[in-house]
Formats: sequence, C-alpha cells, structure tokens
Amino acid sequence: MSWLWVIIVGLVLGLIARAVIPGKQHIPLWLTIVCGILGSFLGNAVAGWIGVAETRGVDWIRHLLQLIGAIVVVLVADRLWHTIRGDKNKRGSRQRA
Repeated sequence: MSWLWVIIVGLVLGLIARAVIPGKQHIPLWLTIVCGILGSFLGNAVAGWIGVAETRGVDWIRHLLQLIGAIVVVLVADRLWHTIRGDKNKRGSRQRA
C-alpha cells in the first residue's frame, strides 16, 4: 500500500506543479508522476535539513517544500525532455526534407 501512496502523491504533486508553471510542459504523464515523487523526496530532505520535517498537526511547510521541489524537478525534466526528444524530431525532419 505504501508504493501506491507514493505514486498517488507523486501524481498529485506533479500535476499541481505542471498547473503552477506558466506555459505548457511537454512531458508524458509517467514522467510527471516520477517528477512528483522526486520532488516529494527533495522537499522532505530540505524539510529535514531546516528542522521542520515533523511538527504537530499538518506539516504545511513540508508540503510546500515538496511542491516547490516538484516544480523544480518538472522544470528540469521538461527542459531535458524537450532537448532529448525535440532535437531528435527536428533532426529527423531535416534529414527527410
């Protein structure tokens, strides 16, 4: 059940991150989920470093840091995806023409 929860949280964080970032991101859904999961881990690590990983009640600061981490990871992934996939498509169309 914990893996399912990680995937669900990754999906939610990834989708929120994509909604917050201006413009359109060209990454697939599976990569959005992976970015959300990585952003969650990154946010948890930062929360641990600054000492707000475990508080009483709802950990709003930790959740905000997770979202910020997801935004950063989605931005990086979108650039990498565009660089890798976009250049191949452009080269292929140039060679065919």
